[in-house]
Amino acid sequence: MKAAILAGGKGMRLARSPDDRPKALADVGGKPLLWHVIEGFARFGLDDVTVALGHRGDEIGAWFDDAGAARPKFLETGAETQTGGRVKRLAEHFMGERFLLSWCDGISDIDLAAMIAFHRAHGKVATLAAVRPPPRYGHLTLDGDRVGEFREKPPREEGWINGGFFVLEPAIADWIDGDDASFEEGALADLAAAGQLMAFRHEGFWTSVDTPRDLSNLQRLWESGEWPLAKVHGTRCGA
Repeated sequence: MKAAILAGGKGMRLARSPDDRPKALADVGGKPLLWHVIEGFARFGLDDVTVALGHRGDEIGAWFDDAGAARPKFLETGAETQTGGRVKRLAEHFMGERFLLSWCDGISDIDLAAMIAFHRAHGKVATLAAVRPPPRYGHLTLDGDRVGEFREKPPREEGWINGGFFVLEPAIADWIDGDDASFEEGALADLAAAGQLMAFRHEGFWTSVDTPRDLSNLQRLWESGEWPLAKVHGTRCGA
């Protein structure tokens, strides 16, 4: 199965990182986020990967050239194209094939083979990975102005959110108007309303990098030897 990664956004919340790299090239353990996502795919035999480029895409391609890293394919999708537009262009580029999609900033030990099998079994247009977000803030119980209890908020209190991993049928292109369309607010909302969007629940590790703090947390995991993808031994994904 082909896989695709969206790496064309502007990543404004990481724009003030010290090295001023595009978000996809934000460094964890000496390698960019995008490289780690591609490595996660490879553990399931997903080695035909296309990266949808946009904002500062030339820098992303240059990193792979300079590093001599396993090179994905690149598809230029326009600097101002929205997420829906990029997905539509990818679907058309794959010419009628089902494909796996992710963002460039999501790190997870999700079982991609199981997710693809789940998708094939239900026959709908799209599957998304439903995940539990990591707690970001301590939970306070207040007694007037006094803090009666402080504890880290457990992830289950957050409910389920979109984890940014998808399996999509070629028909996804028909649900997206064009370059200005949002994938999340447009196609996903419409698919859900039509009963064509299914959720694959993932209870394991998941995080996305939206802020410098998120990046620092991932770096600490790498340095501690607890890197989640190191523990993934996936079975090869079917078509």
